[in-house]
Amino acid sequence: MLLKILVLGAGATGGYFGGRLAQAAHLGKSDIDVSFLVRPRRAETLKARGLNVESPQGSFDIPVRTVLHTELKPEYDLVLLSCKAYDLESSILAIYPGMRPDTCVLPVLNGLAHFDRLDREFGALRVLGGCCHIAGNLTPEGLVRQMTELQRITFGLRPQNSAAGQAILNALADAFRQTPVDLRHSDQVLQEIWEKFVLLATLAGMTCLMRGAVGDIVATDEGTTLMQGMLAECERAATHAGHASRPQVHAATAKLLSTRDSTFTASMLRDLESGGRTEGAHIVGDMLARARAAGSSARLLAIAWAHLQAREARLARERSAT
Repeated sequence: MLLKILVLGAGATGGYFGGRLAQAAHLGKSDIDVSFLVRPRRAETLKARGLNVESPQGSFDIPVRTVLHTELKPEYDLVLLSCKAYDLESSILAIYPGMRPDTCVLPVLNGLAHFDRLDREFGALRVLGGCCHIAGNLTPEGLVRQMTELQRITFGLRPQNSAAGQAILNALADAFRQTPVDLRHSDQVLQEIWEKFVLLATLAGMTCLMRGAVGDIVATDEGTTLMQGMLAECERAATHAGHASRPQVHAATAKLLSTRDSTFTASMLRDLESGGRTEGAHIVGDMLARARAAGSSARLLAIAWAHLQAREARLARERSAT
């Protein structure tokens, strides 16, 4: 199947995973067709320099096809949606002109709340399940930099999806197998998404609340107890939803969140400390709501969410005063 893909953006996530697909096609390993939906300035950079990716799995520079919002036509089989949660509404508007009635969307955003919004917009038949694990950034010079060895993409059918979605995911999996990306074409994709959500909500909640890395937190007198407590609140929400973490995954998550000398933090903490927008509502706030629906008071999640909201309120007050 010749798969025509539109990748939203060419930053740390879309630029990396979409870039690996484009690289495979450029090298003749795949006949997949990849276009990047970007803003005019990014389009100019990519036209002049190509897509530049720095990665422990092998850096590369390749020419890529770009398209502006005003140039989009409804000709794509799949849209890879890799935006931040706070950009979801503008991203929906951006991709709309490229959507045929049968175009599928593969979101790899953090958390779960975006699925309800995308289902309402495009229909649950067309919104596939996915998530990704990568630490990266886009430098001011336009370089996509992968910061660690981790570079995994997970996708699969959600229960509501159509049979056409399976053919698209099969073709996508074939293309990713021609790349160094750690691929998980899963028949339990919602389980995988929930397990990442549990880890991320705990990590983001605690590292933002304590303004420190995992190792800094567990080095304190009460840090390990607090970390375990927030993890338990998140796990209760997952269990209530029918997606309790599998024992081996829970053990790995607990170990990751209790390792002394660990410098592991959530990217949300970096956003917080740089003065940028965060996905707090989509991750910590949403997990709190789900934990409370499960009958938990979720006091630690509530404190972490209040902390993030207070920061937003302060920024808004200071902006209005200037």
